[in-house]
Amino acid sequence: MSERKIIKIDKNKCTGCGLCIPNCPEGALQLIDGKVTLISDLFCDGLGGCIGHCPEGAITVEKREAEQYDEKKVMENIAKQGKNVIKAHLSHLRDHGEHKYLRQAMEFLKERDMEIPVEKPTKADHPLPCGCPGSSVMEFSVTPAKGGQVRKEETPEGGESGPGLVSQLRQWPIQIKLVPPVAPYLADADLLIAADCVPFSYADFHDDFLKGRILLVGCPKLDDSEFYKERITQILKNNDIKSIVCIHMEVPCCFGMLQIVKRALEASGKEIPFKDITIGIKGDKK
Repeated sequence: MSERKIIKIDKNKCTGCGLCIPNCPEGALQLIDGKVTLISDLFCDGLGGCIGHCPEGAITVEKREAEQYDEKKVMENIAKQGKNVIKAHLSHLRDHGEHKYLRQAMEFLKERDMEIPVEKPTKADHPLPCGCPGSSVMEFSVTPAKGGQVRKEETPEGGESGPGLVSQLRQWPIQIKLVPPVAPYLADADLLIAADCVPFSYADFHDDFLKGRILLVGCPKLDDSEFYKERITQILKNNDIKSIVCIHMEVPCCFGMLQIVKRALEASGKEIPFKDITIGIKGDKK
């Protein structure tokens, strides 16, 4: 059991019309004793696809202790209902950016030699965390340059990003608040979770720490630490993270990042190799 988003049905408002039921291809809803009922936490993904089909406004999404959503069990139920229901479910996952579950559903169908009625998602399908184009999910390639140096691939204008050793950044966005928990670059990633003063303080941040890692940046003092904990927990739960490095400044408030990451790791229920690094205010490694 863990805390997650899941639908809530107000039985006082529900008239038993059942309009929401066919719009839950996961099979989480049934009409029982004249009222729509959530029959299993395992089947509800918490995305609320049924909400817009309730004329009485009886369905909302709440955050509570619930069994983890199980895509395999959902697919076992959906596969029996035919191509149209399968397509509706896969489209539902894709439209909500739930690409981890979408991959699991596709693997389920592939293992059983069943038709996959939607196209495999591309990077362009991943939703923006907000309406700002600067939050668009992007993944960069880093390729060897002459002399064994490393540089980014050529820019769209055709020019190189700069001579010599340049940015080791592999993705965008990097702010913890903006990184979607299902961003494609998080799959099988080595994470570097850094307090945002660190790159300004440590001169060789890119070569010594960032190289080969996916970066998450935030300030444990000025931002919402509970939000950080929840977002990092989601990232760890939704992806097969290979390792985590947490790097922060030596000032007391910055150690909050270490506590946030430790709490998130514990909440994820996973055992992931973890390393903590402290940087002095003069830019030295402690």
